[in-house]
Parts: sequence; structure tokens; C-alpha cells
Amino acid sequence: MKGIMVMGTASDVGKTMICTALCRLFADEGMRVAPFKSQNMSRFSEKTKDGKEMSRAQFLQAEAARTQPIVEMNPILLKPLGNMQSEVRFLGELFETVDGMTYRERFFNRAIKTIKSSLQTLADRFDVLVIEGAGSPAEVNLNDREIVNMRVADIADVPVLLVADIDRGGAIASIVGTLALLEPVHRARVQGILINKFHGDVGLFREGVTFLEQHTGIRVVGVLPHMMNHGIEEEDVDRETAKAPAGIDVYDAWAAHVKAHVDWPFIQSLIGGPK
Repeated sequence: MKGIMVMGTASDVGKTMICTALCRLFADEGMRVAPFKSQNMSRFSEKTKDGKEMSRAQFLQAEAARTQPIVEMNPILLKPLGNMQSEVRFLGELFETVDGMTYRERFFNRAIKTIKSSLQTLADRFDVLVIEGAGSPAEVNLNDREIVNMRVADIADVPVLLVADIDRGGAIASIVGTLALLEPVHRARVQGILINKFHGDVGLFREGVTFLEQHTGIRVVGVLPHMMNHGIEEEDVDRETAKAPAGIDVYDAWAAHVKAHVDWPFIQSLIGGPK
């Protein structure tokens, strides 16, 4: 299948926003685009046309892609209830309420089967998949049963963009450390590095870009300036607290922002599969 996967060096580095922008950019080129996140943990969800629940983030990404949201775009939804328990939904239907350890032990095989079937459904209907990871692919204590990062990239057989949030500080170390902890076969999937939420003159980070490219051998495909009031809701923010600026199509605005600061032809070249 044709597609690209966006992973991060940590949570909240901007994966959701970048995937949303990519959905709109590929759709603008006349492609049938579908977002995908194998498993999302979020308190907020939306209902599809047939009344099934999926993560709000992938629902909005489908809107950005100008397509109808379907549960295969987010086949597993975990809704936290507190006390380390979550509601588990497979393909939009409430399945069970479990704690974290029980879920990891009991539902791994079912999750993999659901992820594979959902990816195949999307590959049959769409030209390009924009796949979002979760957390970091370098959490080695979770790798034996992870179902959100490199295992998904392997199933879909797609290249990866690695995103780091420079606003937090330590972006170079987080990128180098993440790559160092990946298995060689997975490190080879990472075809580009994105620096997100940059403040100030991007020219001042030129030496950082040079170091990253020389040290990792991977291209830095963009340095995205911090975009205030972008108008796209954060994954875990109530819809009522996040409003779009009046008169602005937020998907177009964010897509234009991303496209202006990345090597777009290079990213386009990646969607045929991993190098």
C-alpha cells in the first residue's frame, strides 16, 4: 500500500497536526487519502455516519482529507475511565472495560488482526494512507507488544517521518537517542526528520540541521515554526474550548504552513513505499 507514517520522539510533539496537514495536502493533489491510527487513547470521540465511535483526531483528519470518516481509520479506541481502567472499543463497538495490564495480555492478537484487516480495507479504498504513531517508537519496555508504531509500519510497509518538538528543548538528543534505540531494520524505515514548534530565526538552527544529517545519515526535511492559534483542536482538548479563527479553513491554513517549511517534493517521493 502507498503511504507514510509519522512518529514522534515523544507524545505531544505535533504528530496529529502534521498528519492532518498531510491529509489535506495529498487530497489537494487529487488523491483519495485516508488517515489511520491503529490505537488511540483519548477521552474524546466522534460518531461516524453509521453511529460507531472513533477517535476525534482521526475523524478530523478524515475531514481534512475530504473523505467520510470510517472506524477502520481508528480501529481501536481506548477511553480512559480513571483508576488505570479504560473502555475498549474495537471497530467502533464497545467491547470491554479493562486495566492496562489485562489489555496488553489478553487483546494483543485480536488487536493485530483488527489492525491488519483495517489497513487492508483502507488500502482497497484509498490511494494513500497517512498513518500516525503514538508516543515514541523507542520505548523498549513496550516493544514486545506495541501495536502503534514500528509494528504498524512493518504491517503497512511504509516509510517513516520522525518528529521532534524543539520547543521542549533537547530536540537533537531526543532524535539521536530515539534512532539509537531502534532496531536496524526499523531505523532504516526512518526516511526523514521534522523539527516542529521552532521559535525565532530558523537560520540559527542551521548547524543543528547539519549535525543531525551528518550524525544520523537521515535528511532533515523541514523545520516548522511554532504556529500560534492554528485552530485545529488538540487531541485531548474539549471541542468547546478550541475554536477555529473566523473565516479561516483551518485545514488549509495548517497545510499551507507545513508545505511552506518542508521539502514537499521529497515527502511526495516517499509515499511509494520505504526506500
